[in-house]
Amino acid sequence: MSGLSSVFTFGGVGDKPSRWRRLLGTSFGLVYLFYPVSDVTSGAITGTKAYWAVASLVAFVTCYIATVLSPKDYGEPGRWTAPLLSVLVLMAIVLPIIFGGGWVALPVYVTVVISMGLPSRVALAGIAGMAGVVVVDGRLSGADGGAIALLVMQVVTLGVLFMSVRNTRVLLNRLHRAQSEVARLAAGEERLRIARDLHDLLGHSLSLIVLKSELAGRLAESGSSKATGEIRDIESVARMALQEVREAVTGYRQRGLSEELDSARAALDAAGVNVVVRTTGTPLPDTLDGLFGWAVREGITNVVRHARARRCEITVTYHEGKAGLEVTDDGHGDGTYEPGSGLTGLAERVQAAGGTLDAGPSAGGGFHLRVTVPAPVGTRA
Repeated sequence: MSGLSSVFTFGGVGDKPSRWRRLLGTSFGLVYLFYPVSDVTSGAITGTKAYWAVASLVAFVTCYIATVLSPKDYGEPGRWTAPLLSVLVLMAIVLPIIFGGGWVALPVYVTVVISMGLPSRVALAGIAGMAGVVVVDGRLSGADGGAIALLVMQVVTLGVLFMSVRNTRVLLNRLHRAQSEVARLAAGEERLRIARDLHDLLGHSLSLIVLKSELAGRLAESGSSKATGEIRDIESVARMALQEVREAVTGYRQRGLSEELDSARAALDAAGVNVVVRTTGTPLPDTLDGLFGWAVREGITNVVRHARARRCEITVTYHEGKAGLEVTDDGHGDGTYEPGSGLTGLAERVQAAGGTLDAGPSAGGGFHLRVTVPAPVGTRA
């Protein structure tokens, strides 16, 4: 019965051509119908009974092929699977009684279909039932006891074997579905990353462009030659923003703290805000340097947009196994505070690093943004 294995292992997992591959495998497996065919060709069955035997054999093969091909996929019975299997079981019980001889082997085919098409518990009951059919039909048809024992052994062995094959294929199908779901989630996460990065990048750059455009407009109205310099700065910021967007989309953007502090000074200076930067402790490791760069960008963007501040202080500390960043201003805001998507994205980054984020109005007025993160394992303050 080894040829029968090709019925279910030729097909791919979840692909449409698998049914045709199963059909090809079925044609190889049917070589074991040699015994009932030989009963007709050898003259063991003659006359009208021989014609009925041929018709019954064709009907059995047709039903067997249809039953094998009826499931949509492994572990997913089709609409006609149960009715066809019922007819196949009925023929496997009745035909050996009518024609005897090699027809007692028909329940073996049914065992394979049951093992591959039904859940494990039901399949075990079906295997036991087919073993009983072989014994009863063998006795009624006068088959040799040794032949009956051999067929029973084949029913049990092949039944358990194909149950294992079915379970393996079902697990493979689930694995493929899980991989597809992981790929879908990864794509969604990448889209979220790009959207978050673009928000953080463009929010800061566009705010700076607006401020410098306003300043250039005022200088131009007063006839100052400095307007040309501000326009060049706008062009420079726009080009830098374009480059940052490209880098963010491709995943290569590295936001260093020193770079962001320089950008913060330029943005606050354009907004007329006096900025003071204080740093204490040793240089930050790369992972925290990038995170604090994001925090400075988000904090300064909020100051420029909403604070209406005159003074802003940025403090960076790194000692005793802990790193901290604080951005404070003396502004008045717009009277309300509600975290936007920028602060939400920053909070997610800080949480992923094992740190905490505190943002909101300060007790003495103004606004504060505080980030505290433990030093990565293996670094020294």
